[in-house]
Amino acid sequence: MHLSPDQIIFWQIGWVNINATLVFTWLIMFILTLGAFLITRRLSDSHQRSRWQNLLEILVIGILNQIEEVGLKHPKQYLGFIGTLFIFVAAAALCTLIPGFEPPTGSLSTTTALALCVFVVVPFFGIREKGLGGYLESYIKPTFIMLPFNLISEVSRTLALAVRLFGNMMSGAMIIAILLTITPFIFPIVMTLLGLLTGMVQAYIFSILATVYIAAATQRTGRQHQSDPT
Repeated sequence: MHLSPDQIIFWQIGWVNINATLVFTWLIMFILTLGAFLITRRLSDSHQRSRWQNLLEILVIGILNQIEEVGLKHPKQYLGFIGTLFIFVAAAALCTLIPGFEPPTGSLSTTTALALCVFVVVPFFGIREKGLGGYLESYIKPTFIMLPFNLISEVSRTLALAVRLFGNMMSGAMIIAILLTITPFIFPIVMTLLGLLTGMVQAYIFSILATVYIAAATQRTGRQHQSDPT
């Protein structure tokens, strides 16, 4: 049993190795890129649309609505980043139905990379919305004493994003592996479906938390910390 796909090594020379995390990450990226190309190459404005285009439009509209409900007035500006986060994590969960597939989100290195993306993008959108001075000023509101606490909050929530996603995905994979060993029949199938549901929920939570952090950073009235919904 592997605690992380990092432990599955496919090729290694010295300290350089290619593990399951890298392989399955690039596999998901390839599938998503190819799928996006095939679906968008023949988009139609008429009422006669392919099922894939309808599915894509439902997904995009759903993400836009969620971004707007969080409080961002121009959701299309954030669709690329938030949508990519959700689709990647969701695709990693869906691919667990493939025998032998190890979700890269079960690796702390992958979840840390995703969390660092959020860590970088939040101030980027905040500075773009309020300017450098306005964004930095939000760290010392309502008083200068809040500066270290706000800085600690930036780091701690990044760690929380990485560890939360990693813990949930890894624990789900471990439970399924144990049940497949003990009772390799109907019950593991049920747990696989439950793990799939958990993965989709984690994709939603991760993307929503990223949206909440961006919304807090882009508020013109100052930085307001919002509670973690989980």
